[in-house]
Amino acid sequence: MTSTRKPLAALPFAALLVAAAALTACAPQDSASDAGATAAGTAGGCAPGALATRTAGTLTVGTDKPAYDPWFTEDKPENGKGFESAVAYAVAEKLGYPKEKVSWVVAPFGKATTPGAKDFDFDINQVSISAERKQAVDFSSGYYDVRQAVIALKNSKAASAKGIADLKGAKLGAQVGTTSLDVVTNTIKPSVQPAVFDSNDLAKAALRNGQIEALVVDLPTAFYITGAEVTDAQVVGQFEGAAQGEQFGLVLDKGSALTGCVSKAVDALRADGTLAKLEKQWLSDAVSAPVLK
Repeated sequence: MTSTRKPLAALPFAALLVAAAALTACAPQDSASDAGATAAGTAGGCAPGALATRTAGTLTVGTDKPAYDPWFTEDKPENGKGFESAVAYAVAEKLGYPKEKVSWVVAPFGKATTPGAKDFDFDINQVSISAERKQAVDFSSGYYDVRQAVIALKNSKAASAKGIADLKGAKLGAQVGTTSLDVVTNTIKPSVQPAVFDSNDLAKAALRNGQIEALVVDLPTAFYITGAEVTDAQVVGQFEGAAQGEQFGLVLDKGSALTGCVSKAVDALRADGTLAKLEKQWLSDAVSAPVLK
């Protein structure tokens, strides 16, 4: 959204994302502040089910509402369906919290990554790890390698774009505060002022109504939108974001005592193949999209 966030939903999408099964494998771990957070998280150990959570004995997980497919299913994060819901429960299990010990709260995307105390232990919401965001919050290791994509109405000039230059004159849109918007402003650099939306729902409506020609979102979301929601649009192509190490990470309060333990859980899920399995289950039926350069 994403991030990226962000945002949306499940239909078949390409085996291309299986590469993302290696997904978090190259998560960029940098800065002394990250090392400090990890040390803080592991200093007291990661005793299963006995972490310093907001509510003793319960792990509280945040995400936005609505919660979109393929990341979540039926707008019900608690049902364990959808890639991020499944990842959240897998992380919780590694930390010693079975499903019945996991509680969900609504955490708007824009607020989850800003300074201030959080009402969740970690948030999962297609949030791309970035140096700027690390000034305000902690991140776990990456759990998904991200590629951004552009979708366009089939009858628009943008639909025939073969490269980034072909999109510069198009009326583009993206959700505020996301990596998608960064791609619009910093990679495409359109000659027409892009439209910025508070949510992907508003962005999709604008695309459907012809107010914008094309919309930038993460790749799984792009396939879902064109397959289930705006069927007179198509995936034009993807950008090379993943090659630059963009990843989604779990968001924690700045300096959280849980950061190290949560990262350790994510790393374990990568090592034992769980992340790859969940990605294949929820994200890997997509059709490959050409790379726009």
